[in-house]
Amino acid sequence: MDTMRCETASEAFRLSYGESGVGIFLVALSDRGLTAILLGDDRRRLLRELELAFPGVLLIEDGAACADAVAKVAELLDAPRRGVALPLDMRGSAFECAVWTALRAIPPGETRSYGAVAKSLAIPATAQEVGAACAANVLAVAVPCHRVVKADGSISGYRWGVHRKRRLMHMENVA
Repeated sequence: MDTMRCETASEAFRLSYGESGVGIFLVALSDRGLTAILLGDDRRRLLRELELAFPGVLLIEDGAACADAVAKVAELLDAPRRGVALPLDMRGSAFECAVWTALRAIPPGETRSYGAVAKSLAIPATAQEVGAACAANVLAVAVPCHRVVKADGSISGYRWGVHRKRRLMHMENVA
């Protein structure tokens, strides 16, 4: 069960790091579930990205509390086609949450264009607005913005690098 909240309250997140075939990752947990899965090459940069995404939240490195989440996220990153059940605490605007929910409905191995995602929403949206919501996503692969492509099918930007997007798509056997 996912929780969607549009505000970040003053609270604490537990965090830890792991490694996968797509690089180093950081997971952050609230009392309701995963609030972030960030990908990168440097732990300090990942921590800074988390701090910028959730200003005012107390961040506590806690490998023991995050061990199960780290293992499940590593499994998800190394085999995104299979998926893994993870409780998510998605935080963003109502629009961002609507886009992220639509992205989670894209089956593994398939893609949708930014415009197609926009048309699938119950609220008016443009492809550019969907792209901005994808760029704001801090739950890599669990909210699969890597499955969204340009109208011509080509790969465009990805918050964690186009090379990671290509790799994730390849692991899902996207043509």
